[in-house]
Amino acid sequence: MKIAVASDNGMATDHFGHCKEFMIFDTENNQIIKSESIPNPGHKPGFLPNYLADNGVNVIISGGMGQGAVDIFNSRNVEVILGATGKPEKLVEDYLKGLLESTGSICHQHRNNC
Repeated sequence: MKIAVASDNGMATDHFGHCKEFMIFDTENNQIIKSESIPNPGHKPGFLPNYLADNGVNVIISGGMGQGAVDIFNSRNVEVILGATGKPEKLVEDYLKGLLESTGSICHQHRNNC
């Protein structure tokens, strides 16, 4: 399974589309086996969810996200976990243990601080 965390400065970001990077974690048997950072290729409506899904991401973790992005991820069978705060690796470890649940933190306005 491949899990992405929208990140800024080593922490999960408040808004997935405006993050600096995505931390990508490859997992097997509920363990992280590989991680890499990829820069955000740019925030354009509809682009990022398809970009991540096309790159094999199965789960996206972020602090918040617009409804349009959530809908695209859902249509691509990518699980969306929102309301996350903290270090990406810890969030993925918690997800793999079944301890991380989405709070449904949808951004109703696209602001840098949502």
